[in-house]
Order: sequence, then C-alpha cells, then structure tokens
Amino acid sequence: MVFRLGIFAVLIAALAAVVIFGYSILNQGHKAPVAAAPPPTEQVLVAGVPLSGGALIQPGNITSSSMLISAVPPDALIDTPSNRSSLTGAMVKSPIAQGAVILNSGVIHPGDHGFLAAVLAPGMRAVTVAVDNVTGADGLIWPGDKVDVLLTQSISGAPDGKSIAAETVLSNVRVIATGQELIKNASNGSGGPNNQPASTVTLEVTPEQAARCLVAVNLGKLSLIVHSAANPTSASAPQQTPGPVWAGQVSPALSAAQPAQQTVTTVNVISSGTTGEFKF
Repeated sequence: MVFRLGIFAVLIAALAAVVIFGYSILNQGHKAPVAAAPPPTEQVLVAGVPLSGGALIQPGNITSSSMLISAVPPDALIDTPSNRSSLTGAMVKSPIAQGAVILNSGVIHPGDHGFLAAVLAPGMRAVTVAVDNVTGADGLIWPGDKVDVLLTQSISGAPDGKSIAAETVLSNVRVIATGQELIKNASNGSGGPNNQPASTVTLEVTPEQAARCLVAVNLGKLSLIVHSAANPTSASAPQQTPGPVWAGQVSPALSAAQPAQQTVTTVNVISSGTTGEFKF
C-alpha cells in the first residue's frame, strides 16, 4: 500500500512539472514585442522668418529643426555654434521660406570672394569706419541694420559753449558688414562675456556720402545710431538732417559759466596827417 502511494505521488509531481513547463512555454510565446529603436535624427539650421533674396542674415533669423538623417540635404548646415556664427551677415542668394533648410550653397558668406560686389546695390559704394563698444552700440549692430552716422568734434578757439559739436553726417545708411570683433558669439546670442565690441563697420553709401564720411573720419569721432526695424525708412525718401548740437545746448551750466562778451569801441583819430586808433 505504501509503495502504491509513493508511485502515485511521483506521478502527481511529474504531471505538475509537465503542466508548469508547458505553461511557461505558452507564456513566452505571448510576450509583447520589443519596440524598434527610433530612426536617428539631426538638428539642422532653418530660416526662422521668410528671407528675401539679397537679405543679410541676422542671428534672430535662424532657428533649428530636427530632421531624419536620411532626409538631411548634403549641403545643409548642422546646428553648431560655428555654423550659426558663419551665417551671421551672410547674404541670401534667393528667397528662403520660413522653416526651409538653409543650404550653404544658398548664401554668400562675409569674406567670400565677390561678397561686397554681390551685396551692394547698383551705383552704391562701400565705406568702412572705425567704431568702439560705445559708438558701436555696445556690439549690437548687425549687417542689415539701418544707421545714422554722427560726428562729434572739438572746435579749437571757439567759445566754451561751442567748443564741442555733434552733427549727423549720414542718415539711414545700411550696414553691410562688420569687423570680426563686432559679431556676437551666435551660439548663445545672449550678450554674454563671449561677445566682443566692434572695430569696424562697413556701410553702403553713395559716392558723395562716401566722400563726406572720409572727411568726417579726420575731423573727430564717429558714432552710429541704429534705426528701429519696426518703422523702416525708404532709402529713397527725403531725409531731414537735424542741425548741429553744441556743447552749450547740452550743458546750461557751461553756457552760464561763459564770461560776458566785452564791447570794444574803436575810434580813429586823424591829427597832423597821421592816423591813430584807440580802443576802449
């Protein structure tokens, strides 16, 4: 009897093992499939706003978009600090729609052969002036901006109230290029410590304006005043150039300190064929 019970227990245990093994096999066949890895992508530079042909690219005109690596055009620019910096001031050859990929072959970079000839309007000239971090609007001037050029000069021998004068030399001229130090580090565009002040700015001017600018350079210090982009002024529209501003107009204290002019009376006296002059 005990022997039979033992055999029965062994059979029950074997049957349970077979059931458990079969259940595990069936369960493995119903496991959820492993999700496939997403296709690789790349961040490429695209136009953040519509860009017309001949426009000069500013950092705010550029953004990035994620694209499948297999769909990235061979001439596309990957979103890197160096590529962003290289596009600052570049001229667009033909219109680029908002969101479209910016191709390296679709722009002319500053420093490329023929850049100035391509960017200048017919009949216009390029003149380069020196500026610093103050007169250059603290490094915030970009190619494509419209500016006024002001001359500040000291006038030797003039009364204190007119010893210094500022006047507009050029009005509403376009910036077409900037010195290397002027261009911000476009990787962040935040005005941080990597941004450097300007050394030179190249302006698009008429031949007569170029001559005026070159004379002004030798008279005193030049400053650039940036126009608002919200209300662009046509270059062909007549410009009202304000008159000079004198030191005495800016500083009433300087005018008040000016000594009163003395009235000089001159009398000519003729006596015995000789002439004498007396001043009092």
